[in-house]
Amino acid sequence: SPHQSNVTSSGAIIVAIISLEAFAGMWINAFIVCVLCIGWVRKKTLNSNEKILLLLGCSRICFLCFSWIYSFLYIIYPNYLHVHTILQIIASFQTFVNYSNLWVSASLCVFYCIKIANFRNSIFNYLKVKIERMVLWLLLGSGVSAFAMGIITYDLTETMQSNNITVTCLGNFWEASKKMDKHFFTSFFLHCFAYAASFMVVTFSAVLLLFSLWRHKCKMQTNSMKDLSMDAHIRAMKSILSFLVMYNINFVCSVLTMYYSLMNENIVTHLLSMYIYAFPGVHSLILIFSNPKLEKALLKILSCVKCE
Repeated sequence: SPHQSNVTSSGAIIVAIISLEAFAGMWINAFIVCVLCIGWVRKKTLNSNEKILLLLGCSRICFLCFSWIYSFLYIIYPNYLHVHTILQIIASFQTFVNYSNLWVSASLCVFYCIKIANFRNSIFNYLKVKIERMVLWLLLGSGVSAFAMGIITYDLTETMQSNNITVTCLGNFWEASKKMDKHFFTSFFLHCFAYAASFMVVTFSAVLLLFSLWRHKCKMQTNSMKDLSMDAHIRAMKSILSFLVMYNINFVCSVLTMYYSLMNENIVTHLLSMYIYAFPGVHSLILIFSNPKLEKALLKILSCVKCE
């Protein structure tokens, strides 16, 4: 029918866009991982910043890969997801890598804030001294919290599948939603809380770092210091501000995606997912151009390609 053909064509367009974003993001993050691994092999060591970037790149590759698989099956072959445990396994692993991505990026923002920002505070100075030792604990905490959310998602997806069966029988979503047990709403609340917690950590760290950089830039202007150092601070501020804006939009899209998924609004959910899948690649590009080592490696590769 014409309606079915329109749905199929729109689904194909969405899959094409999501695929383009996912593969571009995977290539960008694969570049970060390769550059850091090559440096690791040569120098036999990684600093704290590179450890976070390496784990962030790996988690984003996994997130984009499994998110693309999930979207492809959901739009093109939705019947495969009705097989018992397949949807639960895919959704729980996708949640694990998604929260790993969120919390590792939040850890990176906290690391930059403590390492770069300058405040006359005893607690802040203590954290600045201990931040190198705290990195492993930050990453470990990110992995444990992401694993816990993956387990919750497995149970949550199973609850949603059982309620979808009820909807099919009654034909009324709102009547079926009244029968959802208390555990479902608890799981949904935990998901929202995890998103909000990472959002608050990133926002608070970025605002503190922006304030510190802005204050330092004003001091440099009054002292008539070198323009090169001034340009570096302005560049850092632009990078942090762009990440903060992107992260805020990503947070809103993630919450709306969870809401419209609950309402079975598939088209709106996939439209919002387009930005969510674009975020890891675009933010990784910002990280590349704000890191001298990664930027130098990228420009070197681009110059070689241009010469050939």
